[in-house]
Amino acid sequence: MGRSTEALAALKWACSYSRAVLGSVQRADSRKAGEKPMPTVWAVSDLHGAVSANSERIDRLTPPDPADWLIVAGDVAERTDLIVRILRQLNDRYARVIWVPGNHELFSRSQDRYQGRDKYAHLVERCREIGVITPEDPYPVFHGTTIVPLFTLYDYSFRPHGLSVDEAIDAARAKQLMMTDEFAIAPFVDVRAWCWDRLAYSIKRLSRVHGPTVLVNHWPLVQEPTMLLRFPEIALWCGTRHTRSWPRRYNAESVIYGHLHMPSRMNVDGVDHIETSLGYPREWQGRDSAQAWPYPVLRSFEGEEAR
Repeated sequence: MGRSTEALAALKWACSYSRAVLGSVQRADSRKAGEKPMPTVWAVSDLHGAVSANSERIDRLTPPDPADWLIVAGDVAERTDLIVRILRQLNDRYARVIWVPGNHELFSRSQDRYQGRDKYAHLVERCREIGVITPEDPYPVFHGTTIVPLFTLYDYSFRPHGLSVDEAIDAARAKQLMMTDEFAIAPFVDVRAWCWDRLAYSIKRLSRVHGPTVLVNHWPLVQEPTMLLRFPEIALWCGTRHTRSWPRRYNAESVIYGHLHMPSRMNVDGVDHIETSLGYPREWQGRDSAQAWPYPVLRSFEGEEAR
């Protein structure tokens, strides 16, 4: 996320879910009592690799099992070369890396060669060169569960009822709560139009998926997590109301996301929505959260196969 969302409220929220998180891990371990645990799908987001303290945390990301997978739910960095370098390092350690873009990957300057949609297309091309899965690639299946990397952006629809988009943005500007996106993404692309294009594209692909899924997006798919933000105006840049039905419609076992820098697990309409961000050092240093990082999303057992 381009601006700190004040993690203090998030800490209380994360702590309130600590027992649920630990219990879910224990249930996963005991699902087939007596069988040897096998590869795991882990999830992280908001690595912000240009920050030196974060770079040290990234260096320590190593899989317990060489067959483990890693989901990276956006905001790896801003510079293309650094994004690719970090993803390549992770891909060398994990059997498979699945990446979705966040807002920081889309940041551009007027002098940059790639901006807006072109920058995303270029990132997809570079990821394919190093074997990292993107939202444009076939969805991988981990022991019967399809992992669906999404890229939806936002359309400013997480706003107070009765306000137009312009009115909501003006209200945020008046409180000096404008996100960097307005200066590093919006000048180079119509964000709302791009969001709606991505929604249509994603729905078309999701309609072809059968069986259980894990939906992965940088932005939350439902609005409830943004209601914990200290400054509610920031929710404008946090998603779209049009994805609310997706977790149940597309058989999600869980939803993995980031962006808010508020690690937590929230059950909405029977589906767990798990925020897996690292965030900035001022947020994660001394964080009193029982939520594991990286987060164990799926675990397999001996005799099962991934593809």
